[in-house]
Amino acid sequence: MICCNLIPLPSKTNLKPCPDTQHPRSSRNANHVHNLRFSHHIKEPPQKYQKHNTLPNLLSVHTKNPHAIYKDIQRFAHQNKLKEALTILDYLDHRGIPVNPTTFASLIAACVRLKSLSDAKIVHTHIVINGLENNEFIQTKVVNMYAACKSIEDAEKVFDKMTVRSVYPWNALLRGNVVLGGRKYREVLGTFSDMRGLGVDLNVYSFSCLIKSFAGASALFQGLKTHGLLIKNGFLGSDIVRTSLIDMYFKCGKVRLAYRVFEEVEERDIVMWGAMIAGFAHNKLRREALEYTRLMIKEGLEVNSVILTTILPVIGEARASKLGKEVHAYVIKTKEYSKQLFIQSGLVDMYSKCGDIVSGRKVFYGSKERNAISWTALISGYILNGRLEQALRSIVWMQQEGFKPDLITVATILPVCGKLKVLKQGKEIHAYAVKNGYLPNASVSTCLMMMYSKCDLLPYSSRVFDSMEKRNVISWTAMMDSYIDSECLEKALGVFQSMQLSKHRADSVAMGRILSVCSKLRLLKLGREIHGQILKKDIASVPFVSAELVQMYGSCGAIDKSRFCFNAIPVKGSLTWTAIIEAYGLSGQYGEAINEFKQMISKGFKPNHFTFNVVFSICEKAGFADEACQFFTMMTRKYKIKASEDHYTSITNLLHHVGRIEEAEKFVLLKQSLA
Repeated sequence: MICCNLIPLPSKTNLKPCPDTQHPRSSRNANHVHNLRFSHHIKEPPQKYQKHNTLPNLLSVHTKNPHAIYKDIQRFAHQNKLKEALTILDYLDHRGIPVNPTTFASLIAACVRLKSLSDAKIVHTHIVINGLENNEFIQTKVVNMYAACKSIEDAEKVFDKMTVRSVYPWNALLRGNVVLGGRKYREVLGTFSDMRGLGVDLNVYSFSCLIKSFAGASALFQGLKTHGLLIKNGFLGSDIVRTSLIDMYFKCGKVRLAYRVFEEVEERDIVMWGAMIAGFAHNKLRREALEYTRLMIKEGLEVNSVILTTILPVIGEARASKLGKEVHAYVIKTKEYSKQLFIQSGLVDMYSKCGDIVSGRKVFYGSKERNAISWTALISGYILNGRLEQALRSIVWMQQEGFKPDLITVATILPVCGKLKVLKQGKEIHAYAVKNGYLPNASVSTCLMMMYSKCDLLPYSSRVFDSMEKRNVISWTAMMDSYIDSECLEKALGVFQSMQLSKHRADSVAMGRILSVCSKLRLLKLGREIHGQILKKDIASVPFVSAELVQMYGSCGAIDKSRFCFNAIPVKGSLTWTAIIEAYGLSGQYGEAINEFKQMISKGFKPNHFTFNVVFSICEKAGFADEACQFFTMMTRKYKIKASEDHYTSITNLLHHVGRIEEAEKFVLLKQSLA
């Protein structure tokens, strides 16, 4: 079990796994995860490094002149040691020794790097004490500091007090709203309009911030207008602006427009190439992302750490293990990258997605340093490769090395508890999430709901859902799924109706799930209403949505509507073909269903495991013994699909029903031999 007292360990403990647990380096097979045991006694680990004095070199400060002390403060600031720097600053303040703007500039830069709002306010206080609050150079940097720390209100207060405003503090305000993300582009656009109205001399950074805000909100129309304004004002020659445009068009889904901007540039730098590669990856164009990486190298540019972290997930999703090994070799060759933890985590993730968890483990355990992110990558890799119990045990090993599971780790491991139905461990992780303040997070709450549902504790799922302060479409859909999986279809319908009354609107996944409810309850009227919403949202072409529509009409006896929906699908696949076959079967038109299956085969579509489930079920109901035997041979020999227990049961029952006892017995023996 995973004890809730263990999960928040800040560091190494004296805990030892029971004899039935296995360390990852051991060659013996681990016993079942249910037998894990841990001590409740936690010891703080020995300090790895000596603590700094609160004020280093305090005794020598008296012997130094102010300029030497300023250098000390600046040195600590450059090292991001704000505690030490601020302690010396307090010392100077108590003795009335003034501090120059250059020193404050170093402190501000450290606050920006660390994104520390509390330290930023202390530095600002010292600036006021030193009478530099009206220094234009410092004021601009303070605005930028607050904006970088995501405190736009404080940035605006300083900005409003400025008597002289150049473009730089304006740009800091723009950049601050960009950092906040979401729909903040309206604030950015408002600030930008004020700049133009007041005659501020705009520069490339002003436009770059504006375009980035449109990219984050997918505000294509505003982006197109800004593109025109760039051409009008002669800023389109800037690489910074063109890279921002490429990123914006990709994030708005306009791949061709991004490509056209890129092609207009004669000399491209590594940042622009990186924007193209990341853009293709963002739009699931894996082949193009890898091809542009190859073209970039061909032009003499070396792959940097940013591009490495972009292409490693692409390689994993494409399952291009050979290419992944080449990238791994490049990482090892460039020793600097091999030490970077996020690249190591990317390699673990890449190998796991390629189905090579052994190589992923080698990368992980070959790394001299590890953190919560790399541990989470390994745990995720175990899950992807079906090693669920090993994933659950890794939470223990992670803590024994002194690493605390973070929010993402918790959200990753909770579904494992659901799949293994290990309720005790799930509850302990729930307790840990409460203790560490993770539960307001919608992702963790949703995972908890699904975990309790899988463990047949639907009231717990409902309780977690009701306690959520901020819900999103995913959490609403998860609650619906919990009721659907528990066959509480009326309650699932109630959740959907409540979501429709809230500020959240159902997405394609939620629409597909509620259509399945309409299908099972034969709610034709509601199904038609949902169909209308689907057409309004323009998601009818989403494969699983169109398949559910076809099936819903078939279940409700409206086979003509099923046929109409099927014919309207522009690009058909196995999912939609299976849906129309099942629709005919549900309406009792078994001959038509088999004809549809034959058409699917003749048109070159490959049936899958679920297609044959539907076909055998129809053959069993209709008594089509010859066709069933023919399709069984086709499934196992032509399509190399391994027959399941349901397939054998359907064929055996059918043959018994039509009196072909000897053939039925052969299938029984065949089933037993493969068991």
